[in-house]
Amino acid sequence: MRERAIFPGTFDPITKGHVDLVARAVKLFDSVVVSVAENKSKKPCFTLEERVSMAQDALSAFPRVEVCGFDTLLVDFVKEKQATTVVRGVRVVSDFEYEFQLANMNRRLNPEIDTVFLTPSEEYSFISSSLVREVAALGGDTSAFVGESISQLLQERLGK
Repeated sequence: MRERAIFPGTFDPITKGHVDLVARAVKLFDSVVVSVAENKSKKPCFTLEERVSMAQDALSAFPRVEVCGFDTLLVDFVKEKQATTVVRGVRVVSDFEYEFQLANMNRRLNPEIDTVFLTPSEEYSFISSSLVREVAALGGDTSAFVGESISQLLQERLGK
């Protein structure tokens, strides 16, 4: 038997790049818990409940994926969910440097937890939630980067 993995993030909003990474993760693990972080320090555009709902909608095609919010230390959440692996997406070198630092901190806090880095498909390698929010705020079309319902929410919340 393989294992359960946690894919944490703020997902403000969840993008097609995130969905691509989940599709890759479910090939490697028996189940994946997409864990939406409260992360008030990032001042998210959407509430935790809205982000969880968007992620549930975007990931409804994956039966072995659970979506839930959390506001605790990641290593504690991983233990609570009886997982052993954290999945993180890496697009560019700067992502790797930051994610490597986080992985080492998590390993120091709990040596039982491993981190796996996945890269998105080339077509999604430039997408980030912050860029998608910026496009929406400037009146641009975000439908190529997020699902249609999320694109509409972005326009309502941020559009000109």
